[in-house]
This record gives sequence, C-alpha cells and structure tokens, in this order.
Amino acid sequence: MRIQIINGPNLNLLGKREPTIYGNQGFESYLDHLRDAYPDVEINYYQSNIEGEMINKIHEVGFSYDGIILNAGAYTHTSVALLDAIKAVETPVVEVHISNVHQREAFRHKSMISAGCKGVICGFGLNSYRLALEGFIRP
Repeated sequence: MRIQIINGPNLNLLGKREPTIYGNQGFESYLDHLRDAYPDVEINYYQSNIEGEMINKIHEVGFSYDGIILNAGAYTHTSVALLDAIKAVETPVVEVHISNVHQREAFRHKSMISAGCKGVICGFGLNSYRLALEGFIRP
C-alpha cells in the first residue's frame, strides 16, 4: 500500500508554530513514528506553502497511490482549485486537521475541499494522520 501525505501552508513550522494549538512535535519526527508503526505501508510526505504545487502533487500521485492524506491548512477554507484537483483524480483523499477547526474561528468551520474527500478527521492532534491511515488500511 502506498499513501501520500500532503501538508499545506505553515505546516512546515509544526513544533514551533502556536504550540498550544499544534503541539511541540515537528512533523518529521511524527512521520518517523508513523512509518515505524506501519512498516508494510509506504508513506510518502510532501509539504508546500504554495497551492499550485499541492495541486501538482495530487495530480502526480492521484492515479497510482492507494490514498492521499491531505492537510491543506488555510487552503482548506479557500481553495476551489484543490477541490477540483481532488475530484479529478482516482485516488481517495482523506482531509485531516490537527486541531478541531470547529472550536476555532468561524471562518475555519467551512471546508471547500470536504465535498471531494472520502472522509474528514480533525481534532486529534498529529494522531489525525494515523486515524486517516487506519481508514485506508481498514476501510
């Protein structure tokens, strides 16, 4: 099984950015833990602060991977282009968020990409990624 994780803007600062919301752990160390816990799954990681690069990555893997775990960051709430990319590919996408976006500012309550996704997971910290992975492994 091949899974692509795609993180959007500002998620390169995990462990440093707003630790009361996002925690103190950087994503790379969490990714090592995830790969150790699921040795039979090829887990690839990509992060970009640029919407078009995220779309290109979805296009690149969207016909050959078993799943995409997407944390689009702030683009979740603004990007019809990401929704269109998700709908254009065959690979199912699970939308994830580290925080519970519904407990935050009102503008974060609306996702532009959810309609194209297999599911949405939010509010479990970095474990949101593990839960999404489990959703692909045990559908």
